[in-house]
Amino acid sequence: MTPAPAKATDIHSNADPQEARVKHLHWKAAVDFEQQVIRATATWEIEAAADADLITFDTKGLTIEKVQTDNDTTAEYRLSEPDAILGQALAVLIQPTTKTVTIHYRTNPGAEALQWLSPQQTAGKKHPFLFTQSQAILARSWVPCQDSPGIRFTYDAEVTVPPALLALMSASNPETRNKTGVYTFEMKQPIPSYLLALAVGDVSFKSISPRSGIYAEPSVVGKAAWEFADLEKMIAGAEELYGPYQWERYDVLVLPPSFPFGGMENPRLTFATPTILSGDRSLTSLIAHELAHSWSGNLVTNATWNDFWLNEGFTVYFETRIMEKLYGRDYAEMLASLNLQDLKSEIQSLSDDGHPADTKLKLNLASRNPDDGVTAIAYNKGYFFLRTIEEMNGREKFDRFVKDYFTQNAFKVMTTEAFIPFIRDYYQKQYNITLNDTLFEEWIYGEGLPNSCSQPKSIRFDAVDAAMTKWKEGQKIEALTKPWTTHEWLHFINHLPDSLTPSQLKDVDALGHFTASGNAEILAAWGVIAIHNQYTPAYAKIEDFLIHTGRRKFLMPIYTEFIKTAEGKAQAQAIYAKARPNYHFVAVNSLDKLLGPP
Repeated sequence: MTPAPAKATDIHSNADPQEARVKHLHWKAAVDFEQQVIRATATWEIEAAADADLITFDTKGLTIEKVQTDNDTTAEYRLSEPDAILGQALAVLIQPTTKTVTIHYRTNPGAEALQWLSPQQTAGKKHPFLFTQSQAILARSWVPCQDSPGIRFTYDAEVTVPPALLALMSASNPETRNKTGVYTFEMKQPIPSYLLALAVGDVSFKSISPRSGIYAEPSVVGKAAWEFADLEKMIAGAEELYGPYQWERYDVLVLPPSFPFGGMENPRLTFATPTILSGDRSLTSLIAHELAHSWSGNLVTNATWNDFWLNEGFTVYFETRIMEKLYGRDYAEMLASLNLQDLKSEIQSLSDDGHPADTKLKLNLASRNPDDGVTAIAYNKGYFFLRTIEEMNGREKFDRFVKDYFTQNAFKVMTTEAFIPFIRDYYQKQYNITLNDTLFEEWIYGEGLPNSCSQPKSIRFDAVDAAMTKWKEGQKIEALTKPWTTHEWLHFINHLPDSLTPSQLKDVDALGHFTASGNAEILAAWGVIAIHNQYTPAYAKIEDFLIHTGRRKFLMPIYTEFIKTAEGKAQAQAIYAKARPNYHFVAVNSLDKLLGPP
């Protein structure tokens, strides 16, 4: 057996890859919308140590029907007691020479990764829809696997679905529906389990370029293809920066509104929220972010969820560079400025809530759900740390480092403790530059935001600030705001005074048409302001937004603002009772803690 690569112990997985590890998955499954279950067999090709007698998988809520090893031999197995976060370990007896383990099982209708949507919850209203969300540790709820980002495998699959629907995976994908409802898939590049993905629905495809295109419901696909017209330019721009795209195709699937994230970087097929379909292409930086994950995260992966910043900090940095390459420096600086505003707000919120340790880049998520680490810290503090190194020693040097970092560590995992000597050695050997201990102590292991943080500078935001000053002085500013982009309006909303009079709220709403906005970013930011100041004319729109939007980034701040008053809390709980069936487990898990189950 090839020794498992050195990696930190993954506290969120029961697997022991040093004894036996998975290498390839053959997955055969049937999707049952009526029962809301998947019936499947997972045949794993494995490698075992010379003295191995056990291989351990992660499961959660699965019904295990039978386990076999080589040549259909029935294998002995046992399931551990359930753990609320980790699920159950599935331990299978093997020989050191065992080559395959086949697990026959079915999922639970409440499987945490699976979102089953009724026809009414889709855009077309005619057919049901299913999608998965495996990150961080939910793959185990639909496939028995070694559910750690530090363990990679290839896979192939055969999936049977109702003939009226199309099946897609994070793998090679069909572009048209067939009559049988049976689809086959192949993922040749090794991936961790959190990048396993499946979607089934009434989906159409529209090509953008020979290697990219858009999947979406038929009524949405045209709008989405227009919104993402620059997709090929993004891929080409990314390659110019940091090396070849190594996943063959890059397609985007626009999901129904209940998807809990902005996007999910499933290889070859990014899952995206419809909230980025703004009609003006102003929110496509999210696609640049998910594309960047094809290098940072999918190619070089955080070994554990305590190292999450290595995935996301590099990705935000790369995303910002893609946007600068395509749309100019000032556009990118607007994005960076908004990131800094979000980061400062997150640091303040975590500190106020008694979790200042969560403002460190290196996390400690022992006995916690790794989703607790999905904050602006990993994304934006990680970005500003990398940007600080770039600005200290020059962009050309940093670009060379990043490109070599991806190349030298492709299809491998990285820990924080391995990254620090890697970058230090690189700068020392290539440039004779010493990166000092203080830099890493302050940024990675220190709380809050270091004084060395760079300050983005946007000329366009300076103009917004000037207009804001005039507005505070009572002057009319309509003429100044006519050419504003989404980002300028967000900057304006973020810098409104904490308290506004009913007259001021009405004037500001008339100026920016926030309550009537179809832009989810603007409506979410305005919703917090409106609730904080009890601007009731916006409440009906806010309620409709909460019921029909599942993206956690938008839900949490709005509900959090509501519950600051007794009246608001009652209102929030009433809305949540209506909206909760539309949300994915990832969102429900956070909101139940905030509001209590309805």
